[in-house]
Order: sequence, then C-alpha cells, then structure tokens
Amino acid sequence: MKFIPSWYIIPAAFLIDLVMGDPPSFPHPVRLMGKAISFFEPVFRKLPLKLFKSGLFFSFFLIFTSFSLSFFIVYGSRLIDPFFGNIVEIVLVYYCISVRSLKDSALAVMNAFRDSGLPEARKKISMIVGRDSENLSEEGVIRAAVETVAENLVDGVISPLFYAVIGGAPLAISYKMVNTLDSMVGHKNEKYIDFGKASAKIDDMANYAPSRISIPLISLAAQILWGKGISSFKTALKEGSNHSSPNSGYSEAAFAGALFVKLGGPNYYGGQLVSKPYIGTDFEKVQWIHLEKACKLMVLSSFISLVFFWGMVVAFVKIK
Repeated sequence: MKFIPSWYIIPAAFLIDLVMGDPPSFPHPVRLMGKAISFFEPVFRKLPLKLFKSGLFFSFFLIFTSFSLSFFIVYGSRLIDPFFGNIVEIVLVYYCISVRSLKDSALAVMNAFRDSGLPEARKKISMIVGRDSENLSEEGVIRAAVETVAENLVDGVISPLFYAVIGGAPLAISYKMVNTLDSMVGHKNEKYIDFGKASAKIDDMANYAPSRISIPLISLAAQILWGKGISSFKTALKEGSNHSSPNSGYSEAAFAGALFVKLGGPNYYGGQLVSKPYIGTDFEKVQWIHLEKACKLMVLSSFISLVFFWGMVVAFVKIK
C-alpha cells in the first residue's frame, strides 16, 4: 500500500471540513479515541511498573493501534475498489482537520458575550481551553480565545496536513491519537505528572516541525491580510520560546506580531496559578476585534498550508 496520498485526497478532505465542520451527530474517531484512552488507562496503571513506564507503554499501544486500524481500513477498502479506498482515506483525513469547528467555536465565545454577557462567554471559552474560566475578565476571555485559535491552527490543521502528506490517513489518525492523549493525560498535576509524561513528550516531538513550519505560513497570511508579515515573523522568532510548551509559543507569537496584541501570561489551571511569560510584550491588550481578525488569519493560514502541503504531494508524484 502506498503511503503518499493521491493528489486530490488532501484538498478534498480540506474542502469537506470547510463545508461540514464537525457535526455533533456524526461519529468521530477522536471521540472513539477518548473512550479508548479512558478504558485502557486503568488497565495500564495496574501494570507492575513505575507509572512513567506504564504510561509510555499505554501511549505506544494506543498510537500503534490507531495507525494499524486506519491502515487496514484504507488497505481493505482499496482491495474492494481503489477509488473507494481513496474515498475512505479522504473521510479519515477530513476527520483530522478542524478549520471550520475552530473558527465556529472561537466566534461562539464572542457571540455569547454580545448576546448574554461575560458569564456566558466564560462558559463558552471553558469548552475549548484548559485553563480555569470562572473568574476570567473580559480581556482574559478574549486572550484565551485568540490563543486557542493560534495554538490549534497547528494542532488542528498544520500538523494533520503535515502527517497526511508523509503517511496518508494512517499517520494523520496516529497524530490525532497523540494529540488526544496529550489533551487527556498529558497534564502536570499529581494524577498525571508521571503517567502522562510520555504522552506529553510524544506530543511535543510530533508538533516540533509543524509548529516551526507555521511561522512563515502565518506570516505570509498576515502580509496578505494587513501587511504585517514582517512583524509576525520577527515576533515569532524573538518570542516564540516564551511559552511553557516547546511548540505552542511559535504560532501564538506569530499571531501576536500579526495582530499587535499581548498574549500569554499567568493563568489558573485546576485552581493552581501557573506562571507563563507574556508574548508580544510591546503590543496592546486584546479586544474582540482581534478575535475576529485571529479567525481570519487562521483560515487564510490554513489555506496557505493546504497549498503548501498539496504542492509537496504533487511534486513528489511528478518526481516519482
């Protein structure tokens, strides 16, 4: 079975995501991944090993299982009919991309504030970020929304496209398992500091290249939209490492430089204050208009990413 996807698979999957988003009524692999993580976590915790090692085997088992299942689904579909196999792969890659849902979720926070005020906006933002939201100020809510748009551009678009280009749907699905594991068990609290350490490290490694590739892609989008490409690029290089994550700061800094806003800073997680450096230290505080602009920047950056990675597929096919 070939791993490099056919030239039309990635753009078709991208287009389906733009049109359909992520309907709650649809079965979704990520929801199945979440159930698998919850089911197998107690099984691996009972292994007669130190928590770090059991967590490492837990992560490898689920990532390998995700790859194997998606591989045999695509392979089996192609045995029935090659075109049918490509349709199956398009659907699986579509499930890994989240441009539409990311935009809709972020703008839902702003609409909730305009319609019902700050308490409702806090409820909406709590659905898409991990920080405590009960006491966030208006600025804190906006900043959280802009940051999640910037960070999830990598997690929800650039990284899935990157891995789909390299290894088709099986590798893209494997990446989503890596990302879901990090979201569910990659925390630095008492429960997961040891067991979830491997999941967090694997996620860091998986996003290392895509997060850095995001810098010129976001900068190009910022240049097209507002002529702020140089500011975006310089801020990403200068302040991209000002983050507790080794990867998330680069896209956030690129957004900060494009929007001229200050992001980052300390936040509460599980009732504990986590000190984080600011990004875009010389810029202004965020306002709602910046969230709208962040969504535009995310969408155009996603289109540019699609063209970039699709071009890699086409070039590889021609060279081959």
